[in-house]
Amino acid sequence: MDLETLLQKNDFDKQEICFLLSLQGEQAKKLLDKSLEMKLKYLDNKVHLRGLIEYSNICEKNCLYCGLRTHNAKPVRYTMTDEEVFACAELAMQMNYGSVALQCGERSDKAFTDKITHLVEKIKKVSDGKLGITLSCGEQTKEVYTQWFNAGAHRYLLRIESSNEDLYYKIHPKNNMHSFFRRLECIDTLQNIGYQTGTGVMIGLPFQTVEDLAEDILFFKKKDVAMVGMGPFIPHSDTPLWQYSEIIPNKKDRMLLTLKMIAVLRIMMPEINMVSATANQTLDPLGREKAIMAGANVIMPNLTPNKYREEYLIYPDKACVGDKPEECYHCLDLRMHSIDHEILYSEWGDSKAFLKKNAIKQ
Repeated sequence: MDLETLLQKNDFDKQEICFLLSLQGEQAKKLLDKSLEMKLKYLDNKVHLRGLIEYSNICEKNCLYCGLRTHNAKPVRYTMTDEEVFACAELAMQMNYGSVALQCGERSDKAFTDKITHLVEKIKKVSDGKLGITLSCGEQTKEVYTQWFNAGAHRYLLRIESSNEDLYYKIHPKNNMHSFFRRLECIDTLQNIGYQTGTGVMIGLPFQTVEDLAEDILFFKKKDVAMVGMGPFIPHSDTPLWQYSEIIPNKKDRMLLTLKMIAVLRIMMPEINMVSATANQTLDPLGREKAIMAGANVIMPNLTPNKYREEYLIYPDKACVGDKPEECYHCLDLRMHSIDHEILYSEWGDSKAFLKKNAIKQ
């Protein structure tokens, strides 16, 4: 294939995506330059913020890659108090973040789902409706998703982790608690309710092929999602997948593959929101900046009280665990200016693709 000809296109088939994901050196740089050009053309150089609140590390699931899995006895389990959550929301307001993301381990009991409803309603109230709210609270029923949407949440992230069913069950147990098709059903339900729906995958998993990643990109396109959060897989020593850590790509290769995934998706879906994951910075001190330059446009600075952060380690050695929110505020501003980008404060930062599609429907 001729790269120059290929980069004149804005849509690719599986074979072309595999070719692009296999690029190295100067050719890979051409791909990343093209994706930045597309982002600046269809969006701008603005970066949206989501103040991250890691509400609870209690989880019913037993995913084979995750440090929060229910069979891992090492984390000290916690749930933030209502007052701590509201304090995070107020801090987000003080720092003009414009939006927060409430993330937690998966639970589906009524006490939990009602509590999330209460928190969303109260965040709306304490912020006088000014804070946008993203939830990432796992698989729920249509009734629960609707309840949370009506309470004021308008974005939801539910990562598919892999669109390949066989690979999905290599990283999740195959049982009633971990169903590939249930995951797909939940993504469809969220979209039908009206959420700006996001999904995503881990990059560099054991047993994962370039063809799998190409199918992931085609899955995002087919689902017409509003946002995508994807980052490099980082093995955790207290999980079953740790035994395969020697066969995954090295840090440098996983980082580059992540950047190429972001780049290809930005070219194919130029107006969606894409997160520059903290995992990027865990692998590379400049990983978040590199992801922004590859086409991402969202960063999620952590607002969680520091006393809880060491217990919310889905993967180890997470970047910025010891940083205070005020330190992140100034640090991110400087980091973004260093790559000629600008943080957009006091805005919800909704997906342009979603807003345009919704306008068409109306």
